[in-house]
Amino acid sequence: MSTNQKKTTPQSAPVRGAAPMEMEVKIHALSTSGSVLANASVTLNGCFAIRGVKVISGENGPFVSMPSYKGRDGYKDICFPCTKEFHQQFNDTVVAAYRQELSQLPQRQQEAPQEAPPAPTMSM
Repeated sequence: MSTNQKKTTPQSAPVRGAAPMEMEVKIHALSTSGSVLANASVTLNGCFAIRGVKVISGENGPFVSMPSYKGRDGYKDICFPCTKEFHQQFNDTVVAAYRQELSQLPQRQQEAPQEAPPAPTMSM
């Protein structure tokens, strides 16, 4: 083995459902109309980040769309929850963060500083 190569030992696979998943959701580009309601980023257990998550307006309310690419057979998710239970938890957590940001929108608009009147101009 050369000096640049490291010997790795196989890691044991995690047991499903063994530890709770900690999710930190940041909502970006919040919108109150249109099909895309918000863009989000999600960090899982402080060690894996997912960018390009979208909150989409659907017939049954907002839902989460994962980052995807367009292939010959349509759009394919780049990353996705592997179990039905985690898919539900992920969706619920992101939608709850979106609703929390949405509920704070009127308060933030009130807190925003009012624009100063335009400066007087001089003409000759």
